[in-house]
Amino acid sequence: MTGMDGRDTELKKELDATLQTRRELGEEYESALVDSFLEKVDQRIDGAVERRVRRHLAEQQMTAARDGRTPRPTDSFGERFGFGIVSLVLAVPLSGIGGGVAGLSGLLVTWAGVVAVNVVQAARTRPGLFGRRRPHQGDGLDD
Repeated sequence: MTGMDGRDTELKKELDATLQTRRELGEEYESALVDSFLEKVDQRIDGAVERRVRRHLAEQQMTAARDGRTPRPTDSFGERFGFGIVSLVLAVPLSGIGGGVAGLSGLLVTWAGVVAVNVVQAARTRPGLFGRRRPHQGDGLDD
């Protein structure tokens, strides 16, 4: 946790410096200063997400190596996460269109479609997700 505290302290220093610069330069530079600070925050967030995704992929590869299977390119966290985000982003305007054109029934059909697309994607990237997994011999589950 000390690494996180160090980053928080560094970000607080950046904010303090931005506020001090704003006091010195005046309100006319406020927008540029805020944009600069937000860009630094975005970079920090991007870096943190990238580290988490890399760590997750490394964990998946280690698990796959232990299981004796090779990870498939479609079985990646990034693809599943991206598909889910895109699905939700597109669901918002589609809900508005479906609800505006056909009322509640249009909204229900829209969301049934969103759910169906996500179920198909989940089944494609994780074949054993919805089916019953067969136990391997010797794992104690064949009683």
